[in-house]
Amino acid sequence: MKFRPCIDLHNGRVKQIVGSTLSEASPNGLQTNFISEFPPSHYADMYRRDNLYGGHVIKLGPGNRQAAVEALQAFPGGMHVGGGITAENAKYWLDQDAQALIVTSHVFKEGRIYEERLVEMARLVGRDKLVLDLSCRKKGDAYYVVTDRWQNFTDTAISQETLAYLSRYCYEFLIHAADIEGKCEGIAEDLVEALGDWSPIPTTYAGGVRNLEDLHRIKELGKGRLDATVGSALDIFGGSTMKYSDAVAFNREQGN
Repeated sequence: MKFRPCIDLHNGRVKQIVGSTLSEASPNGLQTNFISEFPPSHYADMYRRDNLYGGHVIKLGPGNRQAAVEALQAFPGGMHVGGGITAENAKYWLDQDAQALIVTSHVFKEGRIYEERLVEMARLVGRDKLVLDLSCRKKGDAYYVVTDRWQNFTDTAISQETLAYLSRYCYEFLIHAADIEGKCEGIAEDLVEALGDWSPIPTTYAGGVRNLEDLHRIKELGKGRLDATVGSALDIFGGSTMKYSDAVAFNREQGN
């Protein structure tokens, strides 16, 4: 298990937000936990020094292109990039030294999987450079993939069958529990346990992590098969319940 760092970009700034409030229709309703005074390259360089490969640079809406480029080039080949990735711009982002591309809305449209786009992306960039973002929200007893800033439900449920099918086209999943993302109120234990049972490929969980105890809980429930990313709880993002240095130490204790 690894701790995966993140750089979330909104309007060109490094921010931590409550994921469920990220709506284009209601920009004034956005709940922001933290806005950094530092550029994205500051964090990417820190992750590079601490040997934290496989973190995520996420562009939350427009106006983040240059900020994302700065982050990627500060840690060449060390971070994934997501947010508006399509077949048309995939080569550009790989040329900016992204380790891998994170894709959601390009392959999930009108509530369903566009298999032809999924096949095209896998062919274009290679399965070993493609990460599928299956961030989800709960409806009834199941979690469903959500798109368009986590506001729209698809008809794709997180299940053993879904993960097995999609794993043919990518080498990793990134899965945010969108309803609790940024709230620092504890993890979605049922989702973590299911992912530990079902996912056939490396998977990173995000959502609700408060402290080191939550990281150990993810390790336990996920049977050591899941990585985890932490945002708002970290002191480097204004949090008060978890030190970045402790997360780095956790990584080293796991042999990473």
